[in-house]
Amino acid sequence: MAGHSKWANIKHRKGAQDKKRAKIFTRILKEIHTAVKEGENPDPDTNPALRLAVNNAKGANIPKDTIERAIKKASGADSESYIDVNYEGYLSDGVAVFVEASTDNLQRTVANVRSIFSKNGGSLGTNGSLEFIFDRKGVFTLSKENLGDRDREVLELEIIGGGAEEIEKGEERWFVTTSFEDFGSMQQTLENLGLEVQSAQLHRIPKTNVTLEVEEARKILNVIEKFEDDDDVQDVYHNLEMTDELEAALHEEE
Repeated sequence: MAGHSKWANIKHRKGAQDKKRAKIFTRILKEIHTAVKEGENPDPDTNPALRLAVNNAKGANIPKDTIERAIKKASGADSESYIDVNYEGYLSDGVAVFVEASTDNLQRTVANVRSIFSKNGGSLGTNGSLEFIFDRKGVFTLSKENLGDRDREVLELEIIGGGAEEIEKGEERWFVTTSFEDFGSMQQTLENLGLEVQSAQLHRIPKTNVTLEVEEARKILNVIEKFEDDDDVQDVYHNLEMTDELEAALHEEE
């Protein structure tokens, strides 16, 4: 699928963060920690959330011993507990921002998030205020290399049969999008098909986007990066449209 698909926008919005390998490690290791704590079970075979987090860790090339240490640490009675919390608000020009965080200190986190909004011409809203803007979707990343020599048309039909709403076929990867409700069934479908998943995550995809001139859009992306740089923040979503002009300007900076 060509053009600015929903997932293509997600990829570009998260591009700056995904270059920061240490940040990726921290986010995924927190996911492992939370999965162990909430599931009260350190075994990926019987803890679905932990199995998902471990698979994502492997997809991000986190070393096996690092994963095992994270599981062992989270299993300890005196290990810290993280709380998942969301923050919603607007930046200038009506750009909506949804921040997902995992923290052991709510006061610190909300203070930091509120400060970024207020210092950059934005405002922190109430929880649920952006529900009409974002859809929660499951996104599975598959390496084309791991698809082997299978018949692509047959494989695509099998994936659609498992609940795929959209399959974006890039040069190196396939991105499979499902509804929130079909996330689990798609996991099972891909596992039954013997397909190795590089990552499987729930994302918030905007229903509508805000289009800005390049310079204004850059200012918004700079603020998004400030959110992403916060240690407590796991993911940041927004509805700024990635136009061809903006993409070209960003590539020039690389």
